[in-house]
Amino acid sequence: MEEVGPQEVSAVEEVAGRLEVKQVPVESNNGRKPERGGPRNSVFTWFMVLALLGVWSSVAMVWFGLVDYDSVIARARQFRGNFSEVLQGKLWAYDADGDGDFDVEDAKVLLDEKKHLTAKREKLEKGLKRRPVSVVQPADPQQQPEETETSHGEEPKAGTNNVAVQDDVPGLKVEDDDVDESQMKLESEIQAAVPLPPPSEEEFVPDDSSKHSVLDEHPYEDKLNTIDTKGVLVEESQPQETLEESGPYDDQSGSQYIQKPVSEPEPHTEPSSEAQLQGEQEPAAEPQAEPAATESTGSISEQPEEKLIDKVKKKKPKLLNKFDKTIKAEIEAADKLRKKGIAEEAVRAFEALVQQYPHSPRCRYGKAQAEDDMAEKQRSNEMLQKAINTYREASELPSATPDLIRASLKRRAERQQFLGRMRGALATLEKLVQIFPEDLSLKNDLGVSHLLLGDNHSARRVYEEVLAVAPDDGFAKVHYGFILKSENKIAESIPYLREGLESGDPGTDDGRFYFHLGDALQRVGDNSAYEWYERGHQRGHFASVWQRSLYNVKGLRAQPWWTPQETGYTDLVKALEKNWHVIRDEALSVMDTSTGLFLPEEENLREKGEWGQFTLWQQGRKAGEACRSVPRTCSLLERYSEATGCKRGQIKFSVMQPGTHVWPHTGPTNCRLRMHLGLVIPKQGCKIRCTNDTRVWEEGKVLIFDDSFEHEVWQDSDSYRLIFIIDVWHPELSQHQRKVLSPI
Repeated sequence: MEEVGPQEVSAVEEVAGRLEVKQVPVESNNGRKPERGGPRNSVFTWFMVLALLGVWSSVAMVWFGLVDYDSVIARARQFRGNFSEVLQGKLWAYDADGDGDFDVEDAKVLLDEKKHLTAKREKLEKGLKRRPVSVVQPADPQQQPEETETSHGEEPKAGTNNVAVQDDVPGLKVEDDDVDESQMKLESEIQAAVPLPPPSEEEFVPDDSSKHSVLDEHPYEDKLNTIDTKGVLVEESQPQETLEESGPYDDQSGSQYIQKPVSEPEPHTEPSSEAQLQGEQEPAAEPQAEPAATESTGSISEQPEEKLIDKVKKKKPKLLNKFDKTIKAEIEAADKLRKKGIAEEAVRAFEALVQQYPHSPRCRYGKAQAEDDMAEKQRSNEMLQKAINTYREASELPSATPDLIRASLKRRAERQQFLGRMRGALATLEKLVQIFPEDLSLKNDLGVSHLLLGDNHSARRVYEEVLAVAPDDGFAKVHYGFILKSENKIAESIPYLREGLESGDPGTDDGRFYFHLGDALQRVGDNSAYEWYERGHQRGHFASVWQRSLYNVKGLRAQPWWTPQETGYTDLVKALEKNWHVIRDEALSVMDTSTGLFLPEEENLREKGEWGQFTLWQQGRKAGEACRSVPRTCSLLERYSEATGCKRGQIKFSVMQPGTHVWPHTGPTNCRLRMHLGLVIPKQGCKIRCTNDTRVWEEGKVLIFDDSFEHEVWQDSDSYRLIFIIDVWHPELSQHQRKVLSPI
């Protein structure tokens, strides 16, 4: 203990003088009273004085911050690990000076050691500037240890201090010139005495996702109106498409692979005048359930999201090589500009880094990301092409880490597909598969690329290779089932589609696969088809069990059958019905089989029979020279832009021979209505069902229905049936929407 100076003694005496300790006379055993002022009284008085001084000293230290008890306790916690005793106030275990208790002297010892180690730490950091050392804090036993940038996927053990000094390039060992064992030991001691702040959680994560199809999400899904899928600069904002890119087909037959649906905003529509008068709103499409809602029983009710969360626990990609770690602060500063949305400044910052460090893969990759963002902001295909080239440059630098190569090339393939350069994207993905042959997600993406090019044979070969190695790969299963169904191998496709959907693997929860599984089950007579349609509806892929189109605009009035008055196209209907004889005669004049104008239906919709079509307009444009054969019909229709300008529909003659049955099916979009004008209708045997309402055609009369609802056709008469089909825009679509919606 320290000596007590004269001033302290005076203070003690002054305090003692103020204290008046009164003794109460107590009878002793022999009946005599003790005398006042004896030695017992002096000892008790000094004991009380010292106790009060100790209390006031402790209060002063805490109140004026003379001792950092928090650091002392943290120090004790590191050395002793007895947190429960600290909570209970039993600090005797942290007796640093050996006097049998925990007091101010113990605190001084610990604090002096802390200052000593802090000085050593500062000295050590100055000597480690060339080689940054990542110090991992002791892990909380209640939490999983976080990965660090230099850990190569190895997690630090809980309760230990791991100093990771590794490079991200496999097979390359780090030279320990700058860090000797004594320095590492000292750093560990510093960490124990003075807990360092946790390492930054901010990391350079690429914008790709593993396991998903490369087209599962629109690259600019959250920011609309950038670059269209055909590489044409978009001048006006577009409503989101339910499908990003359309295939040249009418009904969803399964013959082509199309990109995944995305959500679409509700269009603003004015209520009809009749509804305004009655104070009622027009009927709207059935509300879509949240994706989390599922059925409660059976295997169909499994929730793929839960499995998806379990299976998509990915490790952070390691994008920094040995050199890039030394300039990490500069890279982070430039990347921060990009993340803040300041694309132009981010591009300039990364360009400066690339000029200064031309062999840095991470700088080059950051430049590509910044150019990618600027292309979106400026809606510039030219800038996007620069980003595509820079991604390639980053991947080809010799010191690029494997994760950076993968991220760069995957993003490059996505950007190429976005610009419609499918063959270039295919070449990029083939290169990826060559570099990473064990990565099945890359093979799955390669299969998708083949499908987008219409090369189902090559895609099938890729997925057979994947399933040979990983027979439970759900992504490969649903795509392989899709291919089998497109080849009309209906029964064979069902188990692959079903098991793939039940797997819950990323990329499987897609409306296309629910659609094709249900369709396949319907064709083999399995009533569980509607259970899968219901699940697709519950997961938000279909507007309802009946309305299963995928190219949708939300909020449009949804009903299977319409009257001319409800559509607002009464003038068109009157013109068709008034001139139906002219239209019929021109159709009959081109029905001669020798002319070859009527082509067989090739969408795999027929169970049996013959069904021929002669198309006049397709996707809002005239189909070749077809109108030369029926000039009066075309002249009539050119007055009605709701029909000839419908980019999501067709205008065609349809002839169906006796004995024909068309499977239940749905059209691809809710953006159109379909008119059928009867031209030659047998008296019996011809009928059409839409949802649960079956009707028949009449010569010279128009039937109007929404073909996004399930419909089915029978032709059981003894002669052919001839009708004229005219698709028109859904009446609630605005003129702007009709202009900017993509063709189908």
